[in-house]
Amino acid sequence: MTYAYARGAACLALLCLAVSPAHAEPRDPWVRAWGLNTAGQLGNGSTLDQQTPSSVPGLARSDVRELAGGGGNNANSFALALLNDGTVQSWGGNSNGQLGNGTTTSQGFPATVAGLSGVSRVAAGVHFAFAVRGGRVLAWGDNAFGQLGNGLTDSAATTRPVAVQSLDKVKEVAAGCYHAAALREDGTVWTWGRNTDGQLGIGSATDQNTPKKVPDLVDAVAIAIGCYHTVALTADGTVKAWGRGGYGQLGNDSTTSSQSPVDVQHLDSVARIYSGGYHNFAVLDDGSVRAWGWNAAGQLGDGTTVDRTTPVPAPGLSGVRALAGGWKHTLAVLDDGSVLAWGDNGSGQLGDGTTTASPTPVLALPQGSGTTRVAASTVWKASYAY
Repeated sequence: MTYAYARGAACLALLCLAVSPAHAEPRDPWVRAWGLNTAGQLGNGSTLDQQTPSSVPGLARSDVRELAGGGGNNANSFALALLNDGTVQSWGGNSNGQLGNGTTTSQGFPATVAGLSGVSRVAAGVHFAFAVRGGRVLAWGDNAFGQLGNGLTDSAATTRPVAVQSLDKVKEVAAGCYHAAALREDGTVWTWGRNTDGQLGIGSATDQNTPKKVPDLVDAVAIAIGCYHTVALTADGTVKAWGRGGYGQLGNDSTTSSQSPVDVQHLDSVARIYSGGYHNFAVLDDGSVRAWGWNAAGQLGDGTTVDRTTPVPAPGLSGVRALAGGWKHTLAVLDDGSVLAWGDNGSGQLGDGTTTASPTPVLALPQGSGTTRVAASTVWKASYAY
């Protein structure tokens, strides 16, 4: 199989795959990470950036149910891995207690978060994190804007998990820069934390330190969060968005923010939704991709660096199994197990062995890599495949 994603007109796809170390066939069972590593967020015990996927020693892909990348600068980026046995491991920056281990000391290798078991989902924000256990949400890390949802607003680090108030029967949780959202089994969406741009969707711009229900939003089946905006997919296939809209990330043909959900335009047959820092994606039933929002580094994958206020096709992307968005880069894993990346690449976060940005997909891992999912730092420069 050949790819049309290699750079350079003189570089034939098969030849590029044969000679580039970025495309060597993986022969280990481990989770892979690449990009910025200043806080040890790649989990390999070093703080050296990686321009190609590297192993996270001791963390096997087959053991990981979900991986979440967090962080928003060189010092606070971190990651969480939910294992199949319901326990959670964390590593990387820990300036606000986001590793949940009772300290504020960073660590370069994954370690178990003591006291967490029976967990079904995890999520990571800039420097805070969540775990869902028994339908309830636990939170830890920074709480300067009430994003831990425990009724407090406190600048001191919360280094151990605490309970988010007044929520049960939660099946999915998501974290943005300073706010959060939870999807309950009844299809309602609840939000809390910072609300400067209306990203909580409750019709105001007032921060909330306990969860509030998003009014008039029913039958939601999935949620995604950017830095200051939130997206939901409903059972009838409609995609709703709210919060900051300055880059077109609400997808309603404007750059106006909204404190209440608005319909994302020109979308049909949506199967899944994803958000990066200020951009979004919809994967359609046929495996193709639509993208909208901020595009300064080509993170939409449409071959340009033009912001999009409504969804546009990402040419050449098909058979997309999962996506993940960081600050200005995006990852995708295809049905054949290959991993593609596009956008900013100053720290090697595209994984192709260079630090050159690309507005179209390049190959980070080949088909047969064993990868089924990808993750990225919330709004920063680390990438993960598992």
